[in-house]
Amino acid sequence: MQHRTILCFDYGTKSIGVAVGSELTGSATLLPALKARDGIPEWEQIERLIKDWQPQLLLVGLPLNMDGTEQDFTVRTRKFANRLHGRFGLAVALHDERLSTADARSRLFAEGGYRNLSKDKVDSLSAQIIFEGWHEQQH
Repeated sequence: MQHRTILCFDYGTKSIGVAVGSELTGSATLLPALKARDGIPEWEQIERLIKDWQPQLLLVGLPLNMDGTEQDFTVRTRKFANRLHGRFGLAVALHDERLSTADARSRLFAEGGYRNLSKDKVDSLSAQIIFEGWHEQQH
């Protein structure tokens, strides 16, 4: 079994959810979501996360239509994943995130009602759910 640290991203145009996962435990911790301008993050923030967590893999949720086909946003997400790889030279994996946001909203609502549904929390919990789905598929 591998012991990699994995930095997970739920890519969005205004906000990018972030979680850090451990392959050993199969769990991920929420980190504060990053602000983005029209899908462009502040790369220094991502660089800092990589320095702090030393991940061996970057995981990006891939938005697909419910029938599994790609949408316009899938292309932008792939570009983001390619830029991560190009800038930091780390392995990047993509994972189908089809229901992660809906799942995140329902989990947060169950915990604390509407007050709990802040955009930051939803995005970072989506990143955690992407990690959990990816980890389940690996094992």
